[in-house]
Amino acid sequence: MSTIEEQGASLPNYEIYALRYAVHKQRTASHNFIAYDMHDGPMPLDFFVWAIVGTERTIVVDTGFGQREADERGRQLLRTPRAALDSINIDSHWIEDVIITHLHYDHAGTTEDFPNATFHIQDLEMQFATGRHMRHGVMRAAFSVEDVIRFVRHVYEDRVEFHDGDAEIAPGISVHFVGGHTMGLQCVRVNTARGWVVLASDASHYYDNMNKASPFPIVYDLGQMLEGYDVLRHWADSEDHIVPGHDPLVLQYYPPASPELAGEVARLDLPPYIRSEKP
Repeated sequence: MSTIEEQGASLPNYEIYALRYAVHKQRTASHNFIAYDMHDGPMPLDFFVWAIVGTERTIVVDTGFGQREADERGRQLLRTPRAALDSINIDSHWIEDVIITHLHYDHAGTTEDFPNATFHIQDLEMQFATGRHMRHGVMRAAFSVEDVIRFVRHVYEDRVEFHDGDAEIAPGISVHFVGGHTMGLQCVRVNTARGWVVLASDASHYYDNMNKASPFPIVYDLGQMLEGYDVLRHWADSEDHIVPGHDPLVLQYYPPASPELAGEVARLDLPPYIRSEKP
């Protein structure tokens, strides 16, 4: 049995923090599903980065975007990803490993704030972001050319570790190829005191994308995106262990990191509230 398949009892447990850094409030439900048969209404989208914190290492998942992209795309930047990490006493300059789930603008900006990090990405994602598909405006719309150029520079600086499919990043932390939303999208699996948690990133933007099998309408391969929901279920201990990438409900379902950070930072390694018990 491979290391990735090992039982969590022999591996370290980690804390996981979901840190909201931006919002897009001017959205309706019809913007968020390919097949939509519900009554349309407001359905905001939150932007997160994630921190995986253990006794020996801290790994950041995704690096978000900054003010330039917020202004260009009409997003409300609440604070930079670096400032969000500062709120839980993590200095981005100390981070040695960052997992980039994919290279869209809201997941791979601000890498300059992580000057000592090695970035972990799927080989196919770099191929996608720099290859022939970017000739098409609809395919490149969610990418920032400046972020992609900066990432190429990181390759030339020997600061990018490429993965081809499933890979262990550290004991109890692994990445798993999903695809679908982009050519090289990966999710992140983390061992915690409550079991194996999967950070879905954009394999499921909202809980309802997966629950209703209706993907978010930015997609490279629709069939692969639908199959990706089963990939998430395979690697998580249960559906309660799958955390979508952009759903505001995450901050309602999970306990805050502290009372002061309620509504901004959630602890994903703790069990989600039973809905009737939510404060």
